Amino acid sequence: MTLVFHLKMSDLTTLEDNFLPKPLNQIELHRLAMNIVGKELEADNFDFLSVNSLLNKNPQFVCSKNKQLYFIVVKAILYPENPKDSKINNIAKILEHSKKFEAKLLIAKVGLANSEDYELPLFKNSSFAINYDGLEEIS
Repeated sequence: MTLVFHLKMSDLTTLEDNFLPKPLNQIELHRLAMNIVGKELEADNFDFLSVNSLLNKNPQFVCSKNKQLYFIVVKAILYPENPKDSKINNIAKILEHSKKFEAKLLIAKVGLANSEDYELPLFKNSSFAINYDGLEEIS
């Protein structure tokens, strides 16, 4: 008798020390979103003046471009939440702070999901899908 198993590549993952892989925590998800946005800012020739990777400490990036100051808030949003519907906490306070410095406030809502199965969490070193429409100016 021959047994046939139908496996996906993810089913063949070798587990180190017999531990199950751990999903990314909120800080790791936040840093992943910051990396995605940081690469976009770099490609768009923004000059980084300050970077803050602390969770819930806004803004994450203070940048300049063409003599204009920008405050950029990054939020990681895990599937099934829709980044377009996601709200930023204390946005009025952040906007007021940016106006004191004559800075434009930009928001980056980065949707993240496991690319193999959206219902699974994101794991370290796993592939992921991004739902990101770019920087949104808040005025």
